[in-house]
Amino acid sequence: MTMSADSHAPVQRARRAALLSYFSLFSSFSTLLCCALPSVLVLLGMGTTVASLLSAAPWLVNLSRHKVWTFSIAGVLIAMSFVMTYAIAPRLREGEVCDADDPTTCGAVSKISRGILWGSAVIWSCGFFVAYLLGPILERIDR
Repeated sequence: MTMSADSHAPVQRARRAALLSYFSLFSSFSTLLCCALPSVLVLLGMGTTVASLLSAAPWLVNLSRHKVWTFSIAGVLIAMSFVMTYAIAPRLREGEVCDADDPTTCGAVSKISRGILWGSAVIWSCGFFVAYLLGPILERIDR
């Protein structure tokens, strides 16, 4: 028995949603690496560690030079992933194709995807706070 093209659509949508979640996670880690981690290390007095990190991974300097783009792209990907996870995906679940031997598979994958998404959002938020808000806050306190 062959499956029709309609029966493959939910699987393809699920793959796209998972791919979007992983891109969100990757981009949020890039914001953490480029901007948040070096700033926190310097704040804690670990400037030598930052110098070693930048000598081992010089591409972080270019990433931090384009932090507006880095944060914008990561934010858009995370927002799209939230829309996909909480607005679009629930409507698609009626036609979801799961493993017949294990009916909990779809639920487990969904929980993992939501965990990755929320983890990405937390990482992005921490990076945004350190990159854009911590400096002005510390300057006001220092006055």
